[in-house]
Amino acid sequence: MRPIKEIPRRDRPREKLEQRGVSALSDRELVAAIIGGGTRDRHVLEVAGDVVKRLEGGPPFSYDELRAITGIGPAKASQIMACFELSRRYGGNGDTVKITAPQDVLPLVTFLQTKKQEYFLCITLNGAGEVIGNRTITVGLLNHSLVHPREVFADAITDRAASIICVHNHPSGSLEASSQDIAITRQLVSAGEILGIRVLDHLIVTRNGHLSMKEHGLL
Repeated sequence: MRPIKEIPRRDRPREKLEQRGVSALSDRELVAAIIGGGTRDRHVLEVAGDVVKRLEGGPPFSYDELRAITGIGPAKASQIMACFELSRRYGGNGDTVKITAPQDVLPLVTFLQTKKQEYFLCITLNGAGEVIGNRTITVGLLNHSLVHPREVFADAITDRAASIICVHNHPSGSLEASSQDIAITRQLVSAGEILGIRVLDHLIVTRNGHLSMKEHGLL
């Protein structure tokens, strides 16, 4: 394998991409275009070839696995991981649910509208606002449910979530946030700030509609 400097400029990965389009590049050339350069002992196409072999092993691959490849340091590993995450986020995966507004949450919690007890749910999200998990934290008695931050954030920490959205129902049908609702929400926001997991919103759901505590300035 010739060093990159011995390859004609028109056939080097980045120049080839510019002149002939990204689809003209092989997998190895695509990785070489991402990482940009090799090391003193290994040129970029050698390093890129080892990365491709690892990728061919199938997902999931990790930052640490990339770092184990000779010639891949923290910067190059980060570049590769960032490229794959962008591809995943914008690649049209129909299985992901992305939350951009309170209305996006409602299809996930429709069952709450008919419950006669108060359910408190926690929806965990990744950095792209995509749903990781949707879990029931507590089921209360009649129309109240006490929630502690440790129960709410336990799964969020396990999920490595970037943020959460809390949801609970009011079996009474009232869409007014109680003083207890507001106090619990503010407690969760404070706990999330310490943990580095943002509380994006807290929704109250009834058979008559929903209330976003964020939209009403109650967070």
